[in-house]
Amino acid sequence: MAYSAPWGAYRNKPPLVSFSYRSGGRFFAALDLGTNNCRLMVAAPQVAGGFRIMDSYNRMVRLGEGLHLTGRLTEQAMARTIDALKICAKRIEKWNLKALHAVATEACRRAENGPAFIERIKAETGFSVSVISGREEARLAVEGCASLFHQMPFRSAQTRALLFDIGGGSTEVAWVRIDSQTRSHELIGYISLPVGVITLAEQFCERDGDITSCYEMMVAHVKKALHEFESVHRITSEIRREQVCLISAGGAVTTLASLVLNLPRYVRHAVDGIQLPSEAVRRAAGTLRQLGPERIKSHPCIGAERASVILPGCAIFEAIHDVWPVANVTVADRGLREGMMLRMIRAAKVGRGKFQSGAENEMKALDYSARAGLV
Repeated sequence: MAYSAPWGAYRNKPPLVSFSYRSGGRFFAALDLGTNNCRLMVAAPQVAGGFRIMDSYNRMVRLGEGLHLTGRLTEQAMARTIDALKICAKRIEKWNLKALHAVATEACRRAENGPAFIERIKAETGFSVSVISGREEARLAVEGCASLFHQMPFRSAQTRALLFDIGGGSTEVAWVRIDSQTRSHELIGYISLPVGVITLAEQFCERDGDITSCYEMMVAHVKKALHEFESVHRITSEIRREQVCLISAGGAVTTLASLVLNLPRYVRHAVDGIQLPSEAVRRAAGTLRQLGPERIKSHPCIGAERASVILPGCAIFEAIHDVWPVANVTVADRGLREGMMLRMIRAAKVGRGKFQSGAENEMKALDYSARAGLV
């Protein structure tokens, strides 16, 4: 699947970051180590801009399992993650990489033993992983989804985009100014909420044993966390003026979209970029609540592995839509990895690895160990 390059740039000039590139390489790899999933993408740049995906890998590792209760990553979760990263290392061996970037997000940001685990990853798999801030995570999600701000005719009159990315350990919300005439965008504000599908499930549902009974509590909790962001940016006033497009990324909403579309199984190209009535997505969430745990596990678009986290994701979506009731939502099966990929490709074009990053803190040089042959 091809992706368009993002349009425009941020108004404030961010710091330059140097990346190490392998001469003669043709492909780029982005690795996203999240609280719930480990994701790898290998892609090739396209002459017209953007990139084409050559290989991808996604495994649920539940790295953040138990983190809310103990403040630490468990040995079982770390072992699962190391196993997935070893598979990623094996998969990239066949690609002549020009550059690779690996990042970790909320679980490694929060965990007391996060830094030690990052060192363990490097020792056991060869990946040098940068732990990025919530702000950087939001910026990368914006870059990854930026083409959706402008590609559809109904965007012509809208001047704002509200993007949210529901993850395992956090939910990133970005408030973006868009200009359809110049096809540019600017990040106005962001918030990284420490609520994701795993953290909500552990905080509210483990103690009750029934995930459906705590659904309304999860919705209320997320709504409360959003109110300060609303009070600062007054997003509802822009919604009343019909100036806002709503874009949602993350597995929960892409799964809900597959239910709305009545797909027999999840198909990425059928879901990514589609606009749906928000109320239809909410009805799909209501349908899931009525199914019960066993029927959720057997659903072909969900499966047993993801059954315990789908309803917390639905609760996050409903909370966001309660606070910001935009009529339609554009579903994005893209985000952090795509943002990383577009930055790397742009960097390679404009100066052998020097490019303007939106990072809050300087990001480390792209690196990979000698066992993969890249250094």
